[in-house]
Amino acid sequence: MTIEYYECGATAFLDAARVENALLKAAKDSGATVISSSFHQFNPQGVSGVVVIAESHFTIHAWPEHDYAAVDIFTCGDSIDMETAVMSMKSSFESQNVVVSSDQNRGIISRPVEQLQIGQTLKNSTTHPISWKKEYEHKNPWGVLSSIDIYDSDPETIRDAEKIRQFVYELCDRIDMKRFGECQVVHFGEDERVEGFSMTQLIETSLISGHFANADNTVYLDVFSCKFYDPREVAEFAMSFSRGATTKCRSLCVSNADVPPFPDAGERRRCRGRAGRSGTFTKIRFKHDTYPTCQRRLVLRNCPMWPAWPCP
Repeated sequence: MTIEYYECGATAFLDAARVENALLKAAKDSGATVISSSFHQFNPQGVSGVVVIAESHFTIHAWPEHDYAAVDIFTCGDSIDMETAVMSMKSSFESQNVVVSSDQNRGIISRPVEQLQIGQTLKNSTTHPISWKKEYEHKNPWGVLSSIDIYDSDPETIRDAEKIRQFVYELCDRIDMKRFGECQVVHFGEDERVEGFSMTQLIETSLISGHFANADNTVYLDVFSCKFYDPREVAEFAMSFSRGATTKCRSLCVSNADVPPFPDAGERRRCRGRAGRSGTFTKIRFKHDTYPTCQRRLVLRNCPMWPAWPCP
């Protein structure tokens, strides 16, 4: 049986030990006889693992950046309660959407498998399990937006303005983005909960921004560009800079379908009266949809491919 777990908890796959405990619990709850387990934490993120049971195995690979995990359960005999196993992992992963993508009887083979062909396929494969390059080429979007959170970063590094500037300059070179003006790094926050450096760097195709929170040593990095870049590369480089323990990356190919039609002048005037102060979490309600102020600015103002109109 293969199971897809979607819309999982934000921290469900950040720690290999937590994922291992979830599969061990599912195996035991279902009546399986656990023999051993082995799990690996990938850098900057991702977990793969196997629980070997007397009846066969449970395996998983998890993509934290997509809040998604693919699970296989293989068993001989009928002593295991598969539904209990599926629901146990649903609870552990805090999944909002579970799909049993296949349920097959194994050991019934009509003809031998061509092993040479399988070996060649694996040997010549150089793609990631989820390729943002292919996603970009398939959708042909206006741009790519990534939000990257890095937890338990090195305190000295994220409290050094010059190191932050140097990180931004090297990042732009690495992902081939042309900077527009100098990187602005300013210390904000009288409240200890939000205190830390905030950074902005205009690039020809949009904007790189971030906040470096002192309270919990977390880096919040956003990159939007009308030119393609690989979010994985940004996440990996940001991890190496901040020397964080774990990271979470959410990415989106932004296209026409992601942005509602422009409101007319009358609607813009009406929304101005309802808008609060500009900020990351301030939302402006249009008749079409609700967007964070910063997102509409990123999509509409900083990308030269879009007509610019002022946010309230």
